Amino acid sequence: MKQYMLSVYMEEGFEATDQEMQQMFKDVDAVNEQIKSAGAWVFAGGLHPAETATVVSAKDGDVITTDGPYAEAKEQLGGFWVIQAPDLDAALAWASKATVACRGAVEVRPFQDEPEA
Repeated sequence: MKQYMLSVYMEEGFEATDQEMQQMFKDVDAVNEQIKSAGAWVFAGGLHPAETATVVSAKDGDVITTDGPYAEAKEQLGGFWVIQAPDLDAALAWASKATVACRGAVEVRPFQDEPEA
């Protein structure tokens, strides 16, 4: 089966009440259990806010570290799932559940196939 990354994008400044956050955590946990029960689970994780990021880059032979997210955008990566699915339609079905659970847009991208040895 092919692997897909379901990337959750949260809008900068997203705020929710404690009750809304607790419900969101429950909803995400339920989707996680569904993915696991279906045998599609590979790995998942939530991320701290984008302002906690450190960017490491190479320029002119030097390695430079800077604070903050790499992309200057209104939406930032908030978490992700790596799943296995038979095809894009199946991955999109999981993303449909994920976007409702986490209240953020979910981008679906397939992993590149490993080169044959």
